Amino acid sequence: MHDSLLPAPLPHGIPLVPVVESEFATWLERQDEALRRWLTTTGFKAKSGSFSLIPGADGQLQAVVTSISQADDLWALSHLPAALPEGDYALDAAAFDPRQTERLTVGWALGAYQFTRYKAPKRAMARLALEPTCDAGRIQRVVEAVTLVRDLINTPAEDLMPEHLAETMQALAQAFGATFAQTVGEDLLAHNFPVIHTVGRASVHPPRLLDLRWGDPAHPRVTLVGKGVCFDSGGLDLKPSSAMRLMKKDMGGAATALGLARLIMSAGLPIRLRVLVAAVDNAIAGNAFRPGDVIRSRQGLTIEIHNTDAEGRLILCDALAEAGSEQPEVMIDFATLTGAARVALGTAVPALFCNDEALASGLLAAAEREQDPCWRLPLHQPYREMLDSKIADIANASDSSYAGAITAALFLKEFVPASIPWAHFDLMAWNLKTQPGRPEGGEAMALRAVFGWLKERYA
Repeated sequence: MHDSLLPAPLPHGIPLVPVVESEFATWLERQDEALRRWLTTTGFKAKSGSFSLIPGADGQLQAVVTSISQADDLWALSHLPAALPEGDYALDAAAFDPRQTERLTVGWALGAYQFTRYKAPKRAMARLALEPTCDAGRIQRVVEAVTLVRDLINTPAEDLMPEHLAETMQALAQAFGATFAQTVGEDLLAHNFPVIHTVGRASVHPPRLLDLRWGDPAHPRVTLVGKGVCFDSGGLDLKPSSAMRLMKKDMGGAATALGLARLIMSAGLPIRLRVLVAAVDNAIAGNAFRPGDVIRSRQGLTIEIHNTDAEGRLILCDALAEAGSEQPEVMIDFATLTGAARVALGTAVPALFCNDEALASGLLAAAEREQDPCWRLPLHQPYREMLDSKIADIANASDSSYAGAITAALFLKEFVPASIPWAHFDLMAWNLKTQPGRPEGGEAMALRAVFGWLKERYA
C-alpha cells in the first residue's frame, strides 16, 4: 500500500490507530481508496477488539487499525500485546485527550502481564511506546502495583507462606522509607493477638501480624488491613479437593493491601499510612483449633468456633481491633472472605460493605471512574442474631445457608469502632478465565478504585 494512506510512521514504532466503533464509518470516508479497499477485502468489521494489519508497499507492516468501543475504555487495547506481531508500536493519539491516551496505555501494559516465575513465556509481548503527553510515572506506578498483586497471588503456597509475605512487606518498607515490624508465633500471645495465633498455630509456618507504617505522622491516618491466609485447607472442617485447589489465592486480600500501599507510597500521597496483614497457614495438626472451641479476641469478645473454614474473619478481627486502636480517619480491609459474595455478584465484582455513607458513595464513584467495579451490599443489622452463640459473645459463622457475605461482614463490624469510617471488600482476587487485560489467575480487584478515592480526597 502507498505510504500516504495513514499517518507517517511514528518515531518509536509502527503506528497503532484506534478508531471508536461508532465513528468508524466517518473515519473510513477520510481514508485513501486503497485503504478502504483493503479493509473491505479483508472483511474488517468495526467491532470492539477487531484489528487489521496494514502492509506497506515493501511488504512490511506499515500500521495497525483497531476498533474500540469508546475512547476511555481501559481495556480497549489490552488484548493487542499478545495478538500483534512482536515489535514496537506507537499509539496514534491525535483523536484522544491525554487522559484517554494514558488510560489506553495502562490497559495495554496490564494486558502485557505474564507470570513467568516457573515457566518461560511462549513469546515476547508486543511493546507500546509511551506517548509524550502521558505521565510515565503515573502509568508505571499503577502497573507495578497491579503486577505485585498478581505475582503474589499467582505464587504457589510452597513459595508464599507468612514468612514470604513478611519479606515482601519488609522490602516495600525499605524501598519507600517506611518502618516494618512483625509479631511472630508465640509472641502473638504475649502481645495479645490470640485469634491470629489460634488459627495459624497448627502450621510449621508460624503465624504473624505484619505492620508497616509510612508517611508524616501529622498527616491524616489511613489504615489498610489485609487477610493473609497463605493457604486454606479449611482446617478440621476440611475443604473438598475441588474447593482447595485455588486456595493459594486466599491471601489475595493481603496482596491487594500491599499493592495499594505500594501505589500510595510511590505516588507520595500526603497521608499517614499503616498496613496490617494477618498472615497464617490454616493447616491441620494435633494442635489445630476445633469446632466448638471458644477463643477470646484481642478486643475482649469471646468467639465460638462453628466452622474452622471461616478462619479469615477470625484473623481479621484481631487486626481490625489493633487498627481501630489508633483512631485512624478511615479503615479499609480487603479479604477473599466468602463464597456467598461470589454467588451474589459473580467472581469479577467485589462486594463492598461500609458503615459510612460518604465513604461508600465516594468509593462507588471512584470505582466507576476507574473502571474497577464493585457493588455495595448492606450491613443488615437484623442478621446479626444469626451469629449469636449460647456460650460466647459471638459465633464465627452462622448455621444458616443464607446471607453468608453479610453475616461475615457483620462479624467484622463487631471489631471496628463505630466512630471510624470503615469499608470492607469481599473479593475473589482471581480471574477464572482470560479476558483482555485480565489474564486467568491472580487479580488486583478494587485497588484502582480505592486509590482513586484516596487521591481525590487527600492529594
